[in-house]
Amino acid sequence: MRTGALVIAAATALATALLALVVRRRNGARPVARAVLTEPSDDTTIDERGAVRSVQAAELTLPAAALAELWSPMHLERLARTYWRFLSRWTLGIVRVKYDEDERAVVFLTRPFVLLRFGAPQYAMDAQRGIVRWRIASGLLVSRAAHHGDGYLQIEIERRAAPDAAHARVRVQVEVANFHPALASGIARWLYSATQSRIHVIVTHGFLRSLARLDLARSVVGRYGPPDDIDDVPDPPLQPRREPSAAI
Repeated sequence: MRTGALVIAAATALATALLALVVRRRNGARPVARAVLTEPSDDTTIDERGAVRSVQAAELTLPAAALAELWSPMHLERLARTYWRFLSRWTLGIVRVKYDEDERAVVFLTRPFVLLRFGAPQYAMDAQRGIVRWRIASGLLVSRAAHHGDGYLQIEIERRAAPDAAHARVRVQVEVANFHPALASGIARWLYSATQSRIHVIVTHGFLRSLARLDLARSVVGRYGPPDDIDDVPDPPLQPRREPSAAI
């Protein structure tokens, strides 16, 4: 009962954050100047085991010289940090990210209210793709029946065909896979779809739109720095991209 109450409280808090997000989105939109972003897409599914896969993606067109400067492990790490910074800012500090050497904890205001706990990020990059992945470990929003280590949050950036000689185009994708939420069975599944899932989509779409400003946050950890090279990280795995399926 105590765990269930904590999960409901966390969902309520996130719903409150959603209201703040909507208000901020309406009142705080700023024009972009350095890049053009397509409207983000959304594909969210829950399979028969209660595992969630949620993918949001958009294409970013920017000056070719800017992409050449940004295509490095250091900036991939900064892209990851930008995601967490955006999450904290758009929830008005209600949701925060705590950094430890071997984990990242998404907390409701402070510990011990850990909503999601991730392992340390894993990086991969080559001349075509860059990936940063955090494996889901535990948290109030994670089902106790989850197979820990199977689920993950991932940001992937992939080069696409350039529109012209002066510009470059990349696809940025945020994916949550094999995530077993505590709110994902029976009536709780409806609550998950209406709160936690919806909040994730809104935050991720806002994050993708914010990338058009090319304002990448400095990493808290600073694992990579100049001079760096894509040879400093492993190559991304060779696997076929999964096509979107029916939405929840």
